[in-house]
Amino acid sequence: MRNATKKNLHVPLPEDLYRRLREEAGRQGRPATEIAREAVDRWLTEARRKAIDDDITAYAQEHAGTQADLDLALEAAAVEHLLETRPRRRRRK
Repeated sequence: MRNATKKNLHVPLPEDLYRRLREEAGRQGRPATEIAREAVDRWLTEARRKAIDDDITAYAQEHAGTQADLDLALEAAAVEHLLETRPRRRRRK
C-alpha cells in the first residue's frame, strides 16, 4: 500500500476512542493513522466475509431439497473420502 495512491478521510472520533487510539499508537511506537487504517481494513475484510457467508447460507436455505441442492453422488463421495482419511483410533487392550 505504500506506493498506492491514498485518499484522506476525516473521521471525527469520540474523545475516549481517540484517546485509546493514541495510547495504543504510543505503546506500539506507530502512527495512529496506520493503526486506524489497519483496523478499518480488518473490519471491511470481515464484513465482506460475513456478507459472502450470509449469501451462501441464504442460497442453501432457499434451494435445500431442490435440484440445486448438493449432488447426492458428490455428497456420498465426500463422506467416503472423509471416512477413509480420518485418523484411526487405536483399540485398547
